Amino acid sequence: MDDDLIDLVTSLSHLMEQESEALTRSGRLQGLAELVAAKLRLAGQIEAEVTKRERETPDWADALSEEQRAEMALVFGHLRDASIVNAQILERQIAFSSDLMRAIAAEAQRATGKRSSTYGASGDMMRIDLPAPISINARL
Repeated sequence: MDDDLIDLVTSLSHLMEQESEALTRSGRLQGLAELVAAKLRLAGQIEAEVTKRERETPDWADALSEEQRAEMALVFGHLRDASIVNAQILERQIAFSSDLMRAIAAEAQRATGKRSSTYGASGDMMRIDLPAPISINARL
């Protein structure tokens, strides 16, 4: 029973390491969607297993032998470390994507020169930059 949880946690750690490695490589990311789906599935299985154990035997963690407890601590520590690295890489990727989209939008705005003028309530003229039409081809 403990081996099942250890196997799930170990598998999730390996998947996170694979995803982190894939995200650090440049170029097209093949198979990333499958990694994410597997990662979500494993996280759900771990949550279900721990919830089941808590429901059936609330003190299951206290009943573990010292060897089992040490092994659990090791695999969960490895999962924590893999999660931290994975989160940092994902944050950098998201920030990079956001910066890139802002730069593309600014260049499209500059190139199209879409501006509008309108009168305010006090009679002042206000200039408004209209958004440039941008579409994203997700099948590249």
